[in-house]
Formats: sequence, structure tokens, C-alpha cells
Amino acid sequence: MRPATSPHAAAALSVRPARPHEAALIHRFTCELAEYEKLRHEVVASVQDFERVLFGPGPRLFCDIVELEGAPVGMAIWFYNFSTFVGRHGLYLEDLYVTPAARGRGAGKALLVRLARRCVEEGLGRLEWAVLDWNSPAIAFYDSLQARAMSGWIVRRLDGAALRRLAEA
Repeated sequence: MRPATSPHAAAALSVRPARPHEAALIHRFTCELAEYEKLRHEVVASVQDFERVLFGPGPRLFCDIVELEGAPVGMAIWFYNFSTFVGRHGLYLEDLYVTPAARGRGAGKALLVRLARRCVEEGLGRLEWAVLDWNSPAIAFYDSLQARAMSGWIVRRLDGAALRRLAEA
């Protein structure tokens, strides 16, 4: 895939797959994102977890790194999903993060351009993600890309004790 660049940024932007030695960077970015989302207390993933799931045998999770003038400034963590309605795989963007100093310089858009190109090149049906309802800067950014809000859908989650109870039923 060709590198994603932004015409709005004066500095050089590039997007590339994460490398095994960057598990600590990915963990740090994840913690910074969780801090911004006021969810740092929920992060239990370790650097070793990222090493295992991203770079171990048969990975099912992927990460792209965006660099600004050669320095990593953000990431997109994603995986393949499937739409039974569309009959094709798609991509689910689990996390999109750009460091505060690099925001507004095209890094987030470069990551999304990279994922959109992957979808088109691989014949995937869609690119989806969730955004916190209070995160108006992110919502405005996604709106500027013409990403549709999926009204009528409510995300549900089973975890912890509730997940274990259902598994034991």
C-alpha cells in the first residue's frame, strides 16, 4: 500500500504497520488514549499483551503507526469483522489515537485514509468504529469525513462476572 499523506500538513506524514519492538509505544499510546477518555482505570493490558496479540503467531489484531517527520505520533488499532448483511468482511477500528501535539496536522486523517484504502483494495464492505458521545472534537472530525452516525444501535457488552455467569449457564 502507498503511504497515506495529508495535503493539509506542511510536515511529512507517513503511515506504516507497527513493528514488534513498538509494543511499549502502543501500550503507552493506549494508556494516553484511556487517560483522555477518562478510562485509565480500565486499562489492564500490558506491553506483553500487545507483543503477543499483535506480533505473535497468527495475529488477529493489527496496528498502524503514523509518523510526523519520522517520529511516531499516533496509531490505529484494528481488526477484521464480518457483515452478514453485506456478505463481506470489513474493518473495525478499535482505537484511533494521535498525541495532543500532533492533532490538527493530518495524522488522524492519514490513519483513516490508510484503513479506507485497505478496505477498497481488499474489497471489504465497510469501516466502522465507536466514539464516546461526549467527545465532540472527535465527532466533528468524523463528521468532516462524512462518517455516518449509526442511530438506533446501542452497544452492549458482557465482561467480568456477567460474562463468566453466562458462560457457566
